[in-house]
Amino acid sequence: MKIKETKKNIIQAGQVAVDELIKVAKEPIVDSEDDISADRLKNAAATKKLAIFDAFEILKRIQEEEDMLNEKPKEVKKEKTFKGFAEGRSK
Repeated sequence: MKIKETKKNIIQAGQVAVDELIKVAKEPIVDSEDDISADRLKNAAATKKLAIFDAFEILKRIQEEEDMLNEKPKEVKKEKTFKGFAEGRSK
């Protein structure tokens, strides 16, 4: 089916994008001994943070799409909520 092949191509492109984001994240923030302003350091750190979070988001979506292509059941996470003594006993 053409849709499955297209999804596989998108997944491959996503993996390449993650590799590029990893390269960005590995680069040093400061590349010279010159005095760098706090604003520039803050922007560079924010860029790295964004690259890392984007990579994790892409990886998560890749995993979800691969699971759908392989027809794996979706995992349901049970939310843990705090219950006090009275709330736990009231039913």
